[in-house]
Amino acid sequence: MKEPRLGVFICHCGGNISDVVDVEKVRQAVEGDPGVKVAQTHMFTCSEAAQQEMIRLIQEHDLNGLVIASCSPRLHQETFRQMARRAGLNPYRYVQVNIREQCSWAHPHHPEEATRKAVALVKGGIARALRARSLEPIVIKTRPEAVVIGAGIAGLEAALGLSRMGIKVHLVEKEDRPGGLLRDRGPIFPTDQKGRDLVEHLWREIRRNVNIRTYFGSHLCGKEGVVGDFRLKICRDGEEKEIRAGAIVVATGARPHTPQPGEWGYGSEGVCTLYEFLLHLAEHPEEKPLSYRGRRVRRLVYIYCVGSREPAGEKARTYCSRYCCTAALYTACLVHSRWPEVTQVHLYRDIRSYGKYEKYYRRALGYGSVFMRYSPQSPPEIHPGGRLRVRVKDLLTAKEEVELEADLVCLVTGLEPVHSPELLEHLKLPVGKEGFFQEVHPKLRPVETMADGVFICGCAQGPRTAEESATSGLAAAAKVGALLLAGEVKREPLVAEVIEERCDGCGECLAACPYGALELSGDRVRVRESLCKGEGACVPVCPQQALQVRGYEHETVKALIQSLAEGWADA
Repeated sequence: MKEPRLGVFICHCGGNISDVVDVEKVRQAVEGDPGVKVAQTHMFTCSEAAQQEMIRLIQEHDLNGLVIASCSPRLHQETFRQMARRAGLNPYRYVQVNIREQCSWAHPHHPEEATRKAVALVKGGIARALRARSLEPIVIKTRPEAVVIGAGIAGLEAALGLSRMGIKVHLVEKEDRPGGLLRDRGPIFPTDQKGRDLVEHLWREIRRNVNIRTYFGSHLCGKEGVVGDFRLKICRDGEEKEIRAGAIVVATGARPHTPQPGEWGYGSEGVCTLYEFLLHLAEHPEEKPLSYRGRRVRRLVYIYCVGSREPAGEKARTYCSRYCCTAALYTACLVHSRWPEVTQVHLYRDIRSYGKYEKYYRRALGYGSVFMRYSPQSPPEIHPGGRLRVRVKDLLTAKEEVELEADLVCLVTGLEPVHSPELLEHLKLPVGKEGFFQEVHPKLRPVETMADGVFICGCAQGPRTAEESATSGLAAAAKVGALLLAGEVKREPLVAEVIEERCDGCGECLAACPYGALELSGDRVRVRESLCKGEGACVPVCPQQALQVRGYEHETVKALIQSLAEGWADA
C-alpha cells in the first residue's frame, strides 16, 4: 500500500465561512498532521481557478487522497469528484468536510468555538481520507422499456412521451378503459376543451403507436430485479404475465372525496358533490332549463373546502387540494354562460384560485355570483327538505347569520389518495403525511422517488389540475428517457459488504435491510450490490460485526471519531 499523501484545501466561501471561522488557523492546525503533504486555503474551492490549482498540486506532489473543507457535499460533491478524476485521482479518495452549514452558519456569534469545531471536523476528514479506498461505480445495463401504471391524463402523456423517444411502453390500467377522472368530463380549464375529447385524442395516438402495449383490467402483483432491469408480474382475472422493463412510472391518480351520508347534507335530495355535478353537466350540456336529477335549479349554492383543510386528526384531510376553488369558479362561469337565469352563491373559507386562474374569480363576479365567507369554526348548516335551506354566518357582513334557499347545494370537495396495498407492497414507495406518494424533492427532483428507477407523476403525488398532471407525466417521461437511453446506470459503490471470516450466517441482518439486498448463500450472507442503498441499517444488528459499508468501515469510523475528539481537545 502506498504511503498516504493527502492534500487539504479549506474554503473561505467568499466570507460565508471565513467571516466566522478562522480558516488560516484551521490550515495551520492540520498542515503538520501525519500524511498531509499540502494544506492551502482558497477563496472559492469550487471555482475553476481553484480546481486547476488543486489538479496541479495533486499531480505535482503525487497526492493519493484529498480533503476539501467547504460547504455541504450535497452542493458540490460531484464537482469535486469530477475534479479528482481530471487529476487522475480516484474520486472516492476525496472526502468533503462541511464547515459552512455545520460551523460558520450554525455558530455565527461564536467564532472561536466555530473555529475549534472546524479544526476537529477537518481532522476527522483527514482520518477518513487516510483510510479511503479506490472504488468504482456499480454499472447496470438498462433495458429500453418502461412500465406506466395508470392510464389517466398523466399516464397517457407519459406513455406517449416515452414512445416518441423510441422506448417501448407497457401501459397498465386497473379499469377497462383509459381516461381516469377526465374520461366523462365536459369542458375543463384553461382550454375549454372537453375532457372526454382530450382523452379520446390521446387514446387515438396510443392505439396507432406500435411502441405502446396496453393491459386493461390489470394490476401489478409482483416485482423483482433492479433499476435498469425490473421483472414485473401483471395480473388479470387470476392470470399472470411477466414484463421486463428498465423503469417504472406510477400514475395511479386520485379520487374525489365523497362525504359520508348525512355529512354536509350529502345523500339528501338536492345535495351533490362538484364532481357529480360536472358529470351531470357533461351528460346534459344543452338542457333547458337547468335541472339536476329531475329537480329544477334556479338557486345554486356552492360550499367550498368540504373534506379539506380539516383540523388535525387520525384520518383528517388537513391539506388544501389547490384545484377545487378554480374548478368551482370555472363551473360557475359555465353555468352563467348557459343558464344566466340561475342565481349562484359561493360559501368559501378562502379563495385560492392561484396564478392565471384568478380570471375565473373575476369573471364569476362579473356574471353576478355572490360570495360569502364563512369561518371553519362555524361552517354552513344544510337543512334538507322540499326546499333546501342553508344557514351561514357571513364574515363579510359583521358575522350576520344568513339563510339561503337553494334548489341545489354543490359540495366542493378535493382529491384524496387511492393506493392499492399491492402497489405499496411491491414498489415500497414513500408516502407523505397526506397519503400521496412522495417525491425526493418538490423542486429539485419533482418526479423522482427514493426507489431507484421508479418515478411518480400526476395526482398520485397530490391534488393538481389536468394541465399540471399532463406536464408532470411528460416530466416523468423525460427522466425515464434520460435514464434508459444512456444504456447503463451507474450507482454508488458505497454499499454494504460482508467480512467473511466473521460472518457465521445467523441471518439477523436480513430483516433489517428495507431493500432486500441481503441473502443467505450457504453459511454466509451475501450482498446484492445492485439492490443495496448503503444506508447501513444492517451494520449495527450484526452480533459479529461482520457487516460494514464501504467508505465507512469499522476502523475508519473509529479513527474518525477519535480524531474528532482529539481535534476538539487540541484546538
